[in-house]
Amino acid sequence: MDTLRTFTTGSGTDGKFHSLPALAEQGFPNLSRLPVSIRIVLESVLRNVDGRKVTEDDVRNLANYDAQNPGDYEIPFTVARIVLQDFTGVPLLVDIAAMRDAAVARGADASKIEPLVPVDLVVDHSVQVDFAGSQMALDRNMQIEFIRNRERYEFLKWGQQAFDTFSVVPPGIGIVHQVNLEYLAKGVLSKDNVFYPDTLVGTDSHTTMINGLGVVGWGVGGIEAEAGMLGQPVTFLVPEVVGVYLHGSLAEGVTATDLTLRVTEMLRAHGVVGKFVEFFGPGAEALSLPDRATIANMAPEYGATMGFFPVDAETINYLRGTGRSEELCTTVENYYRAQGLFGIPAKGDCDYKDLLDLDLATIVPSVSGPKRPQDRIDVPDLGDRFNALFTASTGDGGFGMSADQRDTVIPVKMPEPAGYAVGSLLEDTDPGAEKDKAEMTTNRPTPEPILAKEAFDPIDTSLRHGSILIAAITSCTNTSNPSVMLAAGLLAKKANERGLSIAPYVKTSLGPGSRVVTDYLDATGLTKELDQLGFETVGYGCTTCIGNSGPLHPALENAVKEGNLVCASVLSGNRNFEARIHGNIKSNFLMSPPLVVAYALAGRVDLDLTSEPLGRDPDGNPVFLKDLWPSQAEIRAQLEAALKPEVYSKLYGNVDTANPKWGEIDGSTGDTYDWDDKSTYVQSPPFFETKVGGSEDILNARPLGIFGDSVTTDHISPAGAIKPTSPAGKYLLENGVEKASFNSYGARRGNDRVMTRGTFANVRIKNLLCPGIEGGYTQFFGTSDVPAPDVEIAAVDGAQPTFIYDASMAYQMENTALIVIGGEDYGMGSSRDWAAKGTRLLGVSAVVTKSFERIHRSNLIGMGVLPLNFVDKADYEKVKGLTDATFDITGIAGELKPMQAATLVVRSGGNTFEIPLKVRLDTPAEVDYYNAGGILPYVLDQILA
Repeated sequence: MDTLRTFTTGSGTDGKFHSLPALAEQGFPNLSRLPVSIRIVLESVLRNVDGRKVTEDDVRNLANYDAQNPGDYEIPFTVARIVLQDFTGVPLLVDIAAMRDAAVARGADASKIEPLVPVDLVVDHSVQVDFAGSQMALDRNMQIEFIRNRERYEFLKWGQQAFDTFSVVPPGIGIVHQVNLEYLAKGVLSKDNVFYPDTLVGTDSHTTMINGLGVVGWGVGGIEAEAGMLGQPVTFLVPEVVGVYLHGSLAEGVTATDLTLRVTEMLRAHGVVGKFVEFFGPGAEALSLPDRATIANMAPEYGATMGFFPVDAETINYLRGTGRSEELCTTVENYYRAQGLFGIPAKGDCDYKDLLDLDLATIVPSVSGPKRPQDRIDVPDLGDRFNALFTASTGDGGFGMSADQRDTVIPVKMPEPAGYAVGSLLEDTDPGAEKDKAEMTTNRPTPEPILAKEAFDPIDTSLRHGSILIAAITSCTNTSNPSVMLAAGLLAKKANERGLSIAPYVKTSLGPGSRVVTDYLDATGLTKELDQLGFETVGYGCTTCIGNSGPLHPALENAVKEGNLVCASVLSGNRNFEARIHGNIKSNFLMSPPLVVAYALAGRVDLDLTSEPLGRDPDGNPVFLKDLWPSQAEIRAQLEAALKPEVYSKLYGNVDTANPKWGEIDGSTGDTYDWDDKSTYVQSPPFFETKVGGSEDILNARPLGIFGDSVTTDHISPAGAIKPTSPAGKYLLENGVEKASFNSYGARRGNDRVMTRGTFANVRIKNLLCPGIEGGYTQFFGTSDVPAPDVEIAAVDGAQPTFIYDASMAYQMENTALIVIGGEDYGMGSSRDWAAKGTRLLGVSAVVTKSFERIHRSNLIGMGVLPLNFVDKADYEKVKGLTDATFDITGIAGELKPMQAATLVVRSGGNTFEIPLKVRLDTPAEVDYYNAGGILPYVLDQILA
């Protein structure tokens, strides 16, 4: 196909490109009506035709895309680059290091295992809010971060020198998605003077934030990202594209966050899992780039693969405003114009499978929660909604409390406010890190007096149901958006002017997405206003939203447990799944940054913030939200400070050396990694040691767990705190790690021995084999003795109650096959590869559900675990209560085909019956991956063939 043409680059020279208009002239007259996102994918397919991984038939298939009937073929999508965050990036690097070992063991050169596209890892998930409410919080939290994570950071330093195309953005720079938006994204890249769109996949589900910049990309598991790094196309089934026509304009007082929560509610209700969503129309064109990015960020929450905004003049303005060179900006515009891809489409320009309509004028201030991002609530209704959920059953999303508990009040005596009493700094470090301990006590300014416990008189307060314990301006979703960040600062300023303060039981924090945020808050004088209320900066990274909210004050913890209180967190994040924010906070609400400040002032969520006062001034006069809410004019007056190219150029011009602590980290050298058997952070994983997958029927299997709907990857593989009584906690204690140094599951993802023990270990997961109990427990039906759990659990049908991990190990010793059964949207949430890796290492051969979330299904295949769906979702009801059952999965022996039929044979209580299943290997490539035992052994075989 002759499509190579030239265009004028920003330097005035001719650049080559594979022209879509030229392709259209070769028999594809409707190509210009394809959704913009599909055309960008098509360019990648066209450019990478090699007759093997990508063929001309692949080009023809996609160039003939029918929006109403897309078909069922697979697309081999070769991305331009890959972005990682450290929670998922460290285990990915561990896998690649292990792959190098496996290559050497097979007589190959280690350097054959090398990323073939640029890979950027941003260290942003490791900072925790151990200290808050103080000017010293940022410094102290970073000090602790480097002590806790030294082993991981040394490993990353090794990776930097071992691989030519692997780079690291150090801690303290920002959140991966905001750094990607402000710095890493180029719009257009080139190789050998051939120019092509910036495309990517990332190991965080919110990689979609970059869709707001017109960049095609989405989140994948680390397993898929590894394959992409090593030259494999990211294969996916041709998607349906849903068009969302935006028109009208937002009303006064309504934020981009409110719009995003409405979009999330609307699209989750419509059903867009596995689909592309493309926004168009005059409303989309009028949105600022940060507003577009806010909407795109939450594509995982509405279930879409992408939430895409095409490139237009606003895109170029943003690139220019964030310090990209004039040459690059001109190149991007000229390239997209030459491709016929420049500009936001109008109604009727493109064909979509479904068309949805959203009038921006209908958006109202909102929050979402208390357990799912799509459960939007109008601000006036939050109090009533909380009260209704209080007595609703847990099955209906409520808290299952009795009405007579509603007025419970627990007195609390605190020696200091919530953010201060988090334990001794030196107790919360790893044993043996003497050098760092000395630095923390000697090479730093004297802490300000407010940090000293003796500076406080004891605080008498009380907690009740609905009290807010955590208020966090955090996460990539909103901290990248100057309009809502400035609104939060302006609201804080007005609150200070009225003499308001925040209750001492509220742990407040500000986690900016990049240092740029601090710069414009400083420039507008709003940093000191937020500081005065207690929203001091605690770190530049993904804090509360990922579960790194740090500890609560012990007095508060005790009060919550004493009263079995349903307390709340409010945060400007994108995720609020059970136990994600904090294990003892049952009610979590997403909202805009200014609303976080407003609810923190109120101190509770069970009120109507539009009609009830959120506080009283020193004279006792009530202060209402309307008294503090900044106008659009006030926000616009401050926005000039937020997009100054020289600031971006300065702050991102020194990334490698911006954090002196990073420069002090020593990493080993060499092509292969020298593993330390004593490390509790980084271990060589066993993925190349045993063969799994393949095509044999699964016989006489026991269910390790039977779960309900909406089981998330947080439930399957938690990222937060490690309980000392859990299998993972016991392992760490047995290996000499004190409880204060446990860190989190997320930080220990480089160690399979911790992560396998932590699989299905979320304190809120509900295994139906253990009715009435939350946590990582099951019933063991084998003959071995297994450890008793740490809670009282009734035995079912003569089984032994135990931890899921201990049952798994015993079943594997007895050669008993294992499966997992789940409900709707199994695996929704973060693109967490350990949810699949841990499932495999627990010995699970297959997962049978009503439906899967896209990334988790793909990850299971990538680890050699077979995903299947009930053909009739109602059949789930026939098995969900069968605690004593054994199962066969038949019809999968021999040659597997995509989406083929299988049968679940159920034996329970002397009865046997069959249930039809569908094998969720959707593409031939997925069949190949599964038969090879997963992507990693498949890719290794391909490289060494």
